[in-house]
Amino acid sequence: MGLNLLSICRRGLHTSPARLQVIQGVAPTKRICIVGAGPAGFYAAQLLLKQLSDCVVDVVEKLPVPFGLVRFGVAPDHPEVKNVINTFTKTAEHPRLRYFGNVSLGTDVSLKELRERYHAVLLTYGADQDRELELENEQQGNVISARKFVAWYNGLPGAENLNPDLNGRDVTIVGQGNVAVDVARMLLSPLDALRVTDTTEYALEALSRSQVERVHLVGRRGPLQAAFTIKELREMLKLPNVDTRWRTDDFSGVDSLVEKLQRPRKRLTELMLKSLKEQGRASGAAGSKQFLPIFLRAPKAINLGEMEFSVTKLQEDYAVATDNTERLPSDLILRSIGYKSSCVDSDINFDTRRGRVHNTEGRVLKDTEKIDPGLYVAGWLGTGPTGVILTTMSGAFAVAKSICDDIAANVLDTSCAKPGYDAADKRVVTWDGWKRIDQFESEAGKAKGKPREKIVSIQEMLKVAGV
Repeated sequence: MGLNLLSICRRGLHTSPARLQVIQGVAPTKRICIVGAGPAGFYAAQLLLKQLSDCVVDVVEKLPVPFGLVRFGVAPDHPEVKNVINTFTKTAEHPRLRYFGNVSLGTDVSLKELRERYHAVLLTYGADQDRELELENEQQGNVISARKFVAWYNGLPGAENLNPDLNGRDVTIVGQGNVAVDVARMLLSPLDALRVTDTTEYALEALSRSQVERVHLVGRRGPLQAAFTIKELREMLKLPNVDTRWRTDDFSGVDSLVEKLQRPRKRLTELMLKSLKEQGRASGAAGSKQFLPIFLRAPKAINLGEMEFSVTKLQEDYAVATDNTERLPSDLILRSIGYKSSCVDSDINFDTRRGRVHNTEGRVLKDTEKIDPGLYVAGWLGTGPTGVILTTMSGAFAVAKSICDDIAANVLDTSCAKPGYDAADKRVVTWDGWKRIDQFESEAGKAKGKPREKIVSIQEMLKVAGV
């Protein structure tokens, strides 16, 4: 094992003598592999390295670059949310962590191989598929997922060719979560405000030619069930030259329920009611754009240039369709009704209906009830796409603690040494390679007055990383 690691080091995969010394220690080393370099993966690594002084954590990531949804999912005009990258970087530079970018589970390495080479494997590769509306004509060109649209303006490799049609006046977003509001804000924001963010250059160019004037944000339930948070709504209400127009009928009886709501929901509802009350006093300036939240509407049909919705009513918080319908002009339709994960390896016990891995509190199940020792899952791959980064952090910490507990209880046999991932003859991007990409992007962005200009081509990333 020592000679193999030394040869890897000489190939440039490890430049830190401290790392090599730790990894080649005389005592048997507990080896843990984390598949996925997003928030769940890094938070889990952070706790494992803190709790287990004799462990080595290897992070295997499909893309050459780390950080997952923090890099590719967070809105460009929310740079403060990306500050968590500083914490992840500190974890990544720990002498007992190794980063292997450009390594795909199920293609470059199998789950079986990883389990043979590590004492424990933690799957955290996220959710990369969309839930669909399941309507006729959904596959036509003017219907795309909000996830893909976000990936497009955030520079996810492969998304640069999306080419959303922004030539029409009306965009309808189906869904009312924070992602849906992010997309609405990107479509309605002044271009100058986006030019100083890390929005990709090709997206800025497309948005500069956009003819979009109205964005409908449609949900099947009422204002009291809206999934967006107060921060996102407040930002929308403050957008210059954007007139937010609520429908008075959607808020029938809502004001009488405000005092009974829990604080976060109460504050959000009060803000909506305040905005509703003020909207009649002064309409938007001539030529201003419109943000149009619409409640109690369920998708029914997609037609040429429009979308048809069933009017719904609430029964114990559930939306039930009535016989009444409404048509909205829809030159472009963006669905934002949730994500689901993919099964990338046939050995993963995957719940295809729910789009996540079968598990109990992060321990992967071998069958319907029996735990598969040594295999774990965290993040959206285990829970489904719920919560924000803080939710992911709490969940990842809990699963990492379960790994520590299982090692302490000898549920996992760590008495025999394990070799770890063999990167020989593979085009692997190390952390040093990522730092070269990071520096290149930062310098390219600086020349344009932006935090960074992301590389969107994987081949270009590999070239810059020196692989």
